Parts: sequence; C-alpha cells; structure tokens
Amino acid sequence: MDVKRLFDVLLFQIEDRPQDICLSHKINNQWKSYSTKETMEIVNQLSTGLLSLGVQPGDKIGLASFNRPEWVFADFAISQIGAINVPMYPNSTSEDYAFIIEHAEIKVVLAGDIEIYRKFEEAQKSVNHSLTLFCFDEENETIHWQKLLEQGENIDQIEKLRAPIQYEDLATIIYTSGTTGNPKGVMLSHKNILSNAAAVSEVFAVGGPEHRTLSLLPLSHIFERTALYVYMQMGVSIYYAESMDTIADNMKEVKPHFFATVPRLLEKIYEKILMKGYELTGIKKNLFFWALELAKNNRLGENQGAWFNMQLGLANKIIFSKWREALGGEVQFIVSGGAALQPRLVNIFWAAQIHVLEAYGLTETSPGISFSKIDDLKVGCVGPLLTGVQVKIAEDGEILAKGDNIMMGYYKRQDLTDEVIDQEGWFHTGDIGEMVDNHFLKITDRKKEMFKTSGGKYIAPQALENKFAESLLIEQIMVIGEGQKFPAALIVPSFEKLKSWCQIHNINYTTDKEMVDNPEVINKFQKEVDNLNASFAQYEKIKKFWLLSQPWTIEKGEITPKLSMKRKIIKQNYQSEIDSIYS
Repeated sequence: MDVKRLFDVLLFQIEDRPQDICLSHKINNQWKSYSTKETMEIVNQLSTGLLSLGVQPGDKIGLASFNRPEWVFADFAISQIGAINVPMYPNSTSEDYAFIIEHAEIKVVLAGDIEIYRKFEEAQKSVNHSLTLFCFDEENETIHWQKLLEQGENIDQIEKLRAPIQYEDLATIIYTSGTTGNPKGVMLSHKNILSNAAAVSEVFAVGGPEHRTLSLLPLSHIFERTALYVYMQMGVSIYYAESMDTIADNMKEVKPHFFATVPRLLEKIYEKILMKGYELTGIKKNLFFWALELAKNNRLGENQGAWFNMQLGLANKIIFSKWREALGGEVQFIVSGGAALQPRLVNIFWAAQIHVLEAYGLTETSPGISFSKIDDLKVGCVGPLLTGVQVKIAEDGEILAKGDNIMMGYYKRQDLTDEVIDQEGWFHTGDIGEMVDNHFLKITDRKKEMFKTSGGKYIAPQALENKFAESLLIEQIMVIGEGQKFPAALIVPSFEKLKSWCQIHNINYTTDKEMVDNPEVINKFQKEVDNLNASFAQYEKIKKFWLLSQPWTIEKGEITPKLSMKRKIIKQNYQSEIDSIYS
C-alpha cells in the first residue's frame, strides 16, 4: 500500500510484514511485547475512546511521556481520526506545559506517569479552558488511560475519518524548546515527515523483520519519532529502554542491530569504557591502553599500512570485541544526531568496528537534511544530503535547505515563519557550514552563537566547546567573550571523575563547592585547558576559566529538554563570575 499518512505506517505493517514483536517495554523486570495485530486493536480502541470524549478532526491532543508502547498507541490513535498530536518533553516544566496548552488550545492530555500528571495539574491552574487528563500509569489520584479503551473499537467511524486526510495535511505540532523566549510550535504535515522517513529508509543498508532496535531518545523529539516510522515500515522490532541508567543492561538483553543516539551518550559510553580500563592491572591494563592508542591513531578512510591494520585486527579480537559485547554484540551501526560529534570519537569507534554515522537536521526539517552512510562518509562531516533535500550555502555561510521535509510554518506565528523561510522557499537553518568535496555537508557553528571579541576576531564557541568536551573532567562548558579582549569559559566539572582524580592523587575531597576553589584542582584544569587550547589559533584560545560547583539544569531554565544551553540565562545567572574573569 501507498504510505501517505502517518497512520498508514501501521496499516502497511499489518498488511505487509506483521510482527510478533512490534513494540516492547519492561514491566516489573519482564519484557512485555505487543504484536502488530495487538497494536492495531489498541490503537483503534483508543481512537474510539477519544471520539467518545468529543474529540474532532483538527483538535489538539497533548502527549507527554517517556518512551513506551503507549506513546505509539496514542500517536496513531490521534492521527487516524484527524486530530493533531502535540508531543511535549516529559522533563519540561509546568510553566512550559501551561504555555503550550494555552497556545495550541489543547483539550486532552495523555501523561506518562504521576510526576508528569501532577505538572499538568499545576499547569491547568493558569490555563483559560478546561483540560481532560489521563495517565499511562495506574495511580489512585489519576484517570487511567485504559478507561478510553472501554468503548471497544468503532471501525466504521474511524475509516470515515481516515478517508479525507491528505498527504499535505497538518499531522503534528512540535514545540521547540528554543534557547530564547517561549517555545515555537513547528507545524509538520504527513508529507514533511513521511518524505523524510522514506529518504532515511534508503540510507539503511539493512533493516527488516529479523532486526531489533533499542529506542533511547525521547519520542517527543522528531529525530526518534521519524525513526519510529522508518523502523515500523521496515518491520523492525522496537524495544524501549527503561531509563538512561539502564541502557547498558537493556543493550545486553535486546542485542539491537542499530539505534539512534546523541553525542553526549556516546561520550558517556566511551568514558565508562575508559574508566574500566583504568581499573585494570598488569598485562590486561597494558593491552587495553595499547589497543586504545591504536584506535586514537585510526584515520577512517586512509590506508595506514599492513602493520597498522594487523595490529588493529588483533586489538579487535582481544579488546574491542568486549566493547561490542557491551552494546549487545550485534550492533551494525549507530546513528548520532542532535549535536556535533567529536571526530576523535568517530575514529575510535570505527577502529573498534562500531560504525557511528552522523546525521543532521532540525525539527523544522522533519528532521533530516543529511545522513552518513557506512560506505559514504567523511569524519567531521554530517554526511551527503538525503534524497529530495536541496542545500545551498548563503554568502554569510548559513546553510539553507529546501524540500518536501521543510515545515509548514510556526503555529500562529507567521511573522517568525517569514523570518526563516524566504520567498523562494529556502529554510534558513541558523547553522554555519560548508560543502566538502561538493558532496559532504560540514557544520561549523550556530550563526547566532558566533561572537566578536573587542579585537575584531570572530569566535565560533561550539567548535571550542566540542573540543573541550573531550576532557573526562569537563561535564559542561560555555565559551564567553563577546566584546571582550579574549575568550574565556564557564566550566562545570564532572564531579564523579574529579573525585576519582583526587583519590588517585591523595587529595582530600570535601564538597563540590570547596573543590572548585582548591588550588590543586584549579591547576589540573589549567593543564587540561592548555592541552586542549593547542589546536586553536592564538586569538581563539581560552585565556581564563571559572569552575562552577553546580551543573546547569532544565529546572533552573539554563538548558533545554534537548540539553542545549540557554546562553543568555546562564550569563545572567553567573554574571558576577563573568565580571570576575574580565575584571
């Protein structure tokens, strides 16, 4: 069948490649799975339940939950009756929820757990219309979502509502968590998302009913959501990770063939591997760091000679095979997106036969613009363009994109839409980049985040921040210096790693607050900064830094649910420290 609406993805799977395990998650330490047939039945019952509440085509339904099959049930149930799914991050604040509920005129909300449910109850107090709340978890204080299934399934009514829905119709509104101001509602049509899913499917060299994936990233983000539709059309069994803390165990249980992630998670995987290496002793430790040094010297795409290749082959048998086992032992590739990935990590993982592919896009582009392939990639780039996507580089270096994947616009904000989509239909991404070898797209920075020092030199903070993130001791970093004589940085240490370092060097660790002022700790960070500065021009180097005793959090409004820094808020919160740096 022709897949032209989001709900067609499920109809396609049930007709073409029905699965015994379509969706699966863990309940009470046991995996509970749903077949394609069971999924379809629940989706139809949920659609009927929503209709019984008076939900009409075009109505907005809120959905906020950590990843679980119920999220997918709700998504298809909303879609096939012509209502609009408005997904929200489960870790957003009640204030963000209140704004979205009011702005999108949401009438019904499906919340994942009691904590999210309570945030919506709090949000409802400042909303000017009534809201019906349901919860996926069964709690005494909530209305359980399964009450909506009690109506059974009214197939005739559902089919009548499916029929008029068109490829170009609005399917979802995704509120971007933006680093400044209120969130913007990105309107995406069925065409936007499905054209992108089709292009991504072409990139997959593998994928079918015999494959498994582990879903880690929030389904409320378009990256994982578009991946959902790709997986389902291929007939891949989807397993949902219990939490970020259980990913390692879930990997070993599920043995995924591929999964999508963000650079920070890959960095954490690498850091855990490295820390285990430090715990080894004797010949095992020597072998570990011999293999790691080989991986660090790997240059993907270059022939480094028979001797290097022979050593790398041996390292893969005795050391890197254990790395792959930690990921389940069957991973064929990993897709990384959402932020820049350190080229060093790409080379290391590929040396260990863990194929990491970078992808690039935005919520406004559904999301894919470019996607690396196993046999077509370049380290430091985010891959060739996806089929159907056009890109051109503006005079100021900004990446412009055009294609069926470009959003319909921002909900109720034509003014903001006109700012980013020009009269010729080019979407202005806000990212600075270039085409390498006239084939690979490379991102160099965010247009709005570049700044100029008082000496007139332009600084690209993301390039510096990405490099400095290589240090195991640095958890978060923000480069500053607009209008100042030199760049500087606010640094949040990785306190877990700092404690280990202090223990090794016989330094008494008291509190995080006291340790950031400890002269020996400051001296260690100075050495880290000096070492990482080496690859930058003199005017780019971090001249001074300030260690902070508390991480930046969503609750304090300093980072978005996607973990992007809200630079303006961080600067406001730490103005006295910034003043001290430049005094």
